[in-house]
Amino acid sequence: MIINGPNLNLLGKREPEVYGSTTFDDYFAQLQQKFPQAQLEYFQSNIEGELIDKIQEVGFDYEGIVLNAASYTHTSVGIGDAVKAVNTPVVEVHISNTHKREDFRHVSYISSGAKGVILGFGLQSYDLAIQSFM
Repeated sequence: MIINGPNLNLLGKREPEVYGSTTFDDYFAQLQQKFPQAQLEYFQSNIEGELIDKIQEVGFDYEGIVLNAASYTHTSVGIGDAVKAVNTPVVEVHISNTHKREDFRHVSYISSGAKGVILGFGLQSYDLAIQSFM
């Protein structure tokens, strides 16, 4: 399960110099072709509680969660707690290298509960996260 947080529904439009020009729908289709052996699903919300609900919903039955909580990474103790509360391993991903950005983006409330963290490889961060479950 890929779970994307706020503003990632605007990929392809939002700050293409940071996030690229590909929409996540288009990229998700590429992921499905690249990993035909995996049953990939994805969910996106701009609402913190919906992200927590989805983590809790899939966090005991799925083989892995690829989580890009976007800006909630740096602000949401609730999402961090949800990651720690579930049995399913979570890989935290970021499209950009958050350590090259504003100081507040250097802190993650998710990393301490995650299996691993991948950042800075553009959309390929998702590829690497999926590969970590194979």
